[in-house]
Amino acid sequence: MALRELDELDREILHRLQAEARGTSSTDVAESLDVSASTVRNRIQRLEADGVLRGYHADVDYEAAGYQLFTLIVCTAPIPEREALAAAAADVPGVVEVQEVMKGEANVLVRAVGEDGDDLTRIGEDLDELGLHVSDEDLIRATHRSPYAGFDADGVDGSDGGD
Repeated sequence: MALRELDELDREILHRLQAEARGTSSTDVAESLDVSASTVRNRIQRLEADGVLRGYHADVDYEAAGYQLFTLIVCTAPIPEREALAAAAADVPGVVEVQEVMKGEANVLVRAVGEDGDDLTRIGEDLDELGLHVSDEDLIRATHRSPYAGFDADGVDGSDGGD
């Protein structure tokens, strides 16, 4: 259950920040929504304080940065230890993201970056030493993201427009 209900302005701010956080100014959002820039800044601060907006992240092309191996490592953790092991996995050098999945097997997804196979071997060994069972490893070719349409006031309502 949500900590607080989001109104249309909150949702639109979140949609625009998800689409392009760096290129979205409070002034731009304010002008397009006919509110003041200070209102938008206050809303962003409240969304941050409430834990709805948790951060701003750089989208890195690891291959362009010289790191050829961007890998998804599928792990299994004992359910009572999943949260602690996932948090510990995030501290392994080379790990850039960890997701907890609500299922029994393959319940921790680790995204890691390395220059070569030795890097990935070390990361796998480090995860194993933590107590995570590595069940699969896949090279990631590309990641595509988009803002959540439910935050877009002008978004699709789910109908096809037909009669």
